[in-house]
Amino acid sequence: MSNSKFYNALNQIPQATPPIWFMRQAGRYHSHYQILKEKYSFEELCKEPELAAEVACGPVEEFDFDVSILFSDILFILEALGLELKFDPGPQFKEHLTFDNYDRLNNIENVEEHMQFQKKAIKITREKLSKDKSLIGFVGGFWTVMRFAIGQNKEQKTFQKFYPEYLENTLYEALKINIKLQLDAGAEIVMMFDSGIQDLDNNFFQQEYTKLLTSIANLYPGKIGYYVRGKKFNDIKHLLELPFAGIGIDSSMNLKNLFTDFKQGFIQGNFDEKKLLLDTQHLKEELDKFSDNFNSFENLNGWVCGLGHGINKNTPEKNVHLFIETIRKKFK
Repeated sequence: MSNSKFYNALNQIPQATPPIWFMRQAGRYHSHYQILKEKYSFEELCKEPELAAEVACGPVEEFDFDVSILFSDILFILEALGLELKFDPGPQFKEHLTFDNYDRLNNIENVEEHMQFQKKAIKITREKLSKDKSLIGFVGGFWTVMRFAIGQNKEQKTFQKFYPEYLENTLYEALKINIKLQLDAGAEIVMMFDSGIQDLDNNFFQQEYTKLLTSIANLYPGKIGYYVRGKKFNDIKHLLELPFAGIGIDSSMNLKNLFTDFKQGFIQGNFDEKKLLLDTQHLKEELDKFSDNFNSFENLNGWVCGLGHGINKNTPEKNVHLFIETIRKKFK
């Protein structure tokens, strides 16, 4: 069971209309989510598989997205490893990872059992979804997850101190287990979201960090999509040689280079999510510009239409409808 547009994008099969999905499409902007949030905590919505499936399916039913996404959070993997976590309302850790405690926060043997709620949620979501919709999973990128583990205000030097001691030996293994769990449950691909990459020195990113990305991509060729935020095209073009299912980027990058150089998998992006906050007339103008730009490309094989990052919580629902209706009208 898969969405034909998403299947074509994954395989770079030419098509007029791209599949559409947004990061954070199941979330605070949507009245469906807001109603559920009045009754349940965020943790309950994530960890009760039936509720997680209900949240995930809501925006697909309301806006007709082509793809549904596992409703969960990237930080539960750290909880599985031993870092106590609660959301109040954002993520709060009882402690952060340090050299004094990292040897006891490496419960690899606990990861698969702890993350079973994601596996169940994917299975139930698949059952609830229409057969013509796709379903994907997601995890956080190594840098993104480690930033939370060590404290978001920590810089690259702190991150590098844990490389390779904790990063390669613990977090990598945990994410590997988590990705397999989601794929086994029925996710067509698993997206790996990496934000704040601009904080990593380019030499370290292109050499040391890419070793991790290469290893995980080779473990699951064609099954992991990688979203990278905060780098220029020349900084990430070496990633196009890796066997990722696709590449996603933020709205600061011109996708034309990717369509020229990436010959496998999908290319995701990249309307500026802040523009979805505009009034109707100005949003229409911006969507026209966006569409005209993409229509100027030689080919759009593999395109997955979406935002540069997650949808803003203040986005009017009517603007989401307008976005999807406009894209499908402009590309048909």
